[in-house]
Amino acid sequence: MNSLTDIAVTEESITDYLQQNPEFFERHAEMLTGVRLISGHGPRAVSLQERQAEMLREKIKGLEHRIMDMVRHGSENASIANKIHQWTHALVKVQDLRELPHALTASLQHIFEVPQVALRLWNVAGAHSGTVYTMGVSDDAKAFAASLTMPFCGPNMGFEPVNWLPNPNAVQSVALLTLHDGAMDSTSNAFGMLVLGSPDPLRFDATMGLEFLARISELTSASLSRMRLPALTLAHG
Repeated sequence: MNSLTDIAVTEESITDYLQQNPEFFERHAEMLTGVRLISGHGPRAVSLQERQAEMLREKIKGLEHRIMDMVRHGSENASIANKIHQWTHALVKVQDLRELPHALTASLQHIFEVPQVALRLWNVAGAHSGTVYTMGVSDDAKAFAASLTMPFCGPNMGFEPVNWLPNPNAVQSVALLTLHDGAMDSTSNAFGMLVLGSPDPLRFDATMGLEFLARISELTSASLSRMRLPALTLAHG
């Protein structure tokens, strides 16, 4: 007689047999109710059918949560897209170019409910120099702005641009958006920076998506590029 080790049936062979012979449970339907398993909701024993039903309900519940997350994210994205549309419309209505920086920051702060907003520009035409939007920018800040190939989001780490905000000490999280001529991932032709600040440490979290901030950066760059010095002047400057 073979030993128990020799005649033992492995779990794999049982699984293979049942998968290849699904009619087994038709011939032995009593097993579906006779086999007792531990419930996933306590120590009580339940039938195989009941346990399968529990697992199915748990799977459905997980899918429902995923669907709700998708609906919530879709709603949030639609809301942000609508706000960008409102903000763009506000910029288009500005006729006096000298009023554009203030209109841009004020409407951004109002529409997106950003507690603090600051804007700085450099290499602007003479008619636009000497305003608050062109003052207090060091060469280090310009180099820092040029080094960013995408918006920066994260905690207030004391970067110089944060000091452009009205009350930098109250800021816990920031978004720094470099203004460029041309492609946003370029490290050349930077001519300004938009700073968004919040007392909420999670408002501009390092893990947040950057797509909408990139669109804001592009729109700001396009709107304010009219205040730039001509390219020929910059080349000889």
